[in-house]
Amino acid sequence: MNTKLEKKENNLEKSFLSIFITTFTTIFIAELGDKTQIATLMLSAESGKPIIVFLGSSLALISSSVVGVLIGKWLSKKISPNKFSLITGTLMIIISVFLAFDIFKNYL
Repeated sequence: MNTKLEKKENNLEKSFLSIFITTFTTIFIAELGDKTQIATLMLSAESGKPIIVFLGSSLALISSSVVGVLIGKWLSKKISPNKFSLITGTLMIIISVFLAFDIFKNYL
């Protein structure tokens, strides 16, 4: 009986750790060098108050993440994972095509 409980706890810990590491890594890499980081850098340099800028930017990122998590939770109840992947993949392709068109339009 203990081995079943231990396996269940190990799977739960691995699942938590796996999801946490994947989420952290994805968001950290996505945020590196983007306009949010540049804006934070500029605000910190201009104000000379890096702690206040850090607190404000952290609260903003947490708030926007909460919105994303809540919408994701709501969508997961309305749409199957396969359909959601198809929709988001299609949306990413459409956005990429528009961005590529905009770039090439400037060179023509």
